[in-house]
Amino acid sequence: MAATIPVSSDTSRERSHARAGVVAEEWPIYAVLAASASIVIGLIWDISWHRTIGRDTFWSPPHVIEQIGAIVAGLSCGYVVLRTTFAGSPEDRSKSVRFWKFFQGPLGAWICIWGTIMMVTSAPFDNWWHNAYGLDVKIISPPHLVLASGMIAIELGAMYMALGAQNRAATESDRKRLAIIFAIAAAVIIEMVSIMITEDASFANTMHGSRFYIVTGMLMPFFLIAFARASRLSWPATRIAIVYMLITMISIWVLQLVPATPKLAPIYNPVTRMVPPAFPLLLFAPAVAIDILMKRKLVNDWILAPVVGFAFVAVMLAAHWYWAEFMLSPAARNFFFGVDHWDYSSRPGPWRYQYWNLDTDQDGTWSLIAFLERMLKAVIIAIVSSRLGLAWGRSMSRIKR
Repeated sequence: MAATIPVSSDTSRERSHARAGVVAEEWPIYAVLAASASIVIGLIWDISWHRTIGRDTFWSPPHVIEQIGAIVAGLSCGYVVLRTTFAGSPEDRSKSVRFWKFFQGPLGAWICIWGTIMMVTSAPFDNWWHNAYGLDVKIISPPHLVLASGMIAIELGAMYMALGAQNRAATESDRKRLAIIFAIAAAVIIEMVSIMITEDASFANTMHGSRFYIVTGMLMPFFLIAFARASRLSWPATRIAIVYMLITMISIWVLQLVPATPKLAPIYNPVTRMVPPAFPLLLFAPAVAIDILMKRKLVNDWILAPVVGFAFVAVMLAAHWYWAEFMLSPAARNFFFGVDHWDYSSRPGPWRYQYWNLDTDQDGTWSLIAFLERMLKAVIIAIVSSRLGLAWGRSMSRIKR
């Protein structure tokens, strides 16, 4: 019978102290990740609120959730900076960057603090803008740009904090856990990017026009490729894309259950429940191609970028062309897909089931030649986006502060 080797109390104490140190280091990452997620959830709800109810007051629940997320991120990162500066060990300071020649903290914490300042500043600016100019006609407006920059900064800061911890992890279990956190933070950023391009590249009505592929090719390869290169997970782009899709789909399912009615005229479409966002892009398809191609040992990034960029546009086209036809058909008009939900200010008409932004000749008829010419532009843009994403991903893979 094998003898049991007793573990000394000193060894157990050392392990518990080490574990306590890990928890003390990681809790701000979880706090900032929760703040980042609450911000993007609040934003989805906020857009739905505008589309369903109208802008009734600044103190609407979505606005409050967004600002609470910003404050939590700012306070958590402020604590990390103050602790590192005044009570941090030499090891803590070695994992930080200096600001104003005195204060020290992780790079991600500084980005979150800046984002908090931008978000809090945008609140009175947005309130004044609405009082002066009325409702926003578009998602993009000056105060919304300030707000969006702050949101993206907090989400990037959360990702960088998880990234630095992932790259510093001493054990495989810690590395895998932190890599999952990084993937979730990356998916939140993909969600944010998809929200910013809603008007050009979210609705199925846009998926037969080259503009859809130009806009998605400009942004999505950059982020997906960069995050895939920096991640320590297997199939990272695919996992990030799936988390992004789940965030959107859960939002669609939940919002459709919430009763709501418009409060601001004119009301052309008397909705009775919250208007959900569009069904998510099928990013898992090009993400699989990205993961497969990035596993190949190609000569260098200058060879990899054209291959991945072309593959992204080709797979997006293959995935979304017939998908668009299904989404505009009666078969998709159900709770699961959440399509055919429109703003209260939209006049119902046949445009809901037609394609927008089609590539046409001068006489207004659809042109295959015009479409192919502009799709070539989409491929070139996706190649440039891929090359920049590869460069950013390589730099992120070395971040430890």
